[in-house]
Amino acid sequence: MAEPQNSPLFESRAEIRVAARPADVYAVVSDLPRSGEWSIECTGGRWISGAPGSVGAVFQGENLRSEDIVAWAPVVRGAWTTQAEVVAAEPGRAFRWAMRDSAGNTQDSVWSFEVAPEGDGSTLVHHFRMGRATEGIRKITSEMNSAERERFFAEWGAKVQSDLADTLQRVKVVIEKA
Repeated sequence: MAEPQNSPLFESRAEIRVAARPADVYAVVSDLPRSGEWSIECTGGRWISGAPGSVGAVFQGENLRSEDIVAWAPVVRGAWTTQAEVVAAEPGRAFRWAMRDSAGNTQDSVWSFEVAPEGDGSTLVHHFRMGRATEGIRKITSEMNSAERERFFAEWGAKVQSDLADTLQRVKVVIEKA
């Protein structure tokens, strides 16, 4: 399956209302080493360069994926690490990071949290967009025929959408119990 022109390969978003001020929500979601408290796959990690949480800072994430996730496809399973570079850091508003490839280049694969005031709390949006296939997606799909690629993109897209919603439920609990 060829990548559609001017259309992202993946794009998903989920939102939730959180009983906390935007600045407080942002302070939690921009602290990537804490992501193990709410992420579906990231178990935590550390800042490896730059000022933590600032544009240009690089985070090394520790991840864990179970064997049953899109079980028929050759995706990474078990523990692995990733690197991501902060591409937007607007306190109280938006925090975005782009995944890096094995050479350290940012890819067209961006995750974000966006926060907006809503009454006495906030709306928190978790968004993922992959424009062009990343190094990992190219490797996963390299030996698939077009039907397998189509199935993979559909199943992986559904997984990401579910992960975004589950992550928001978890982060809401972390923020509201603080």
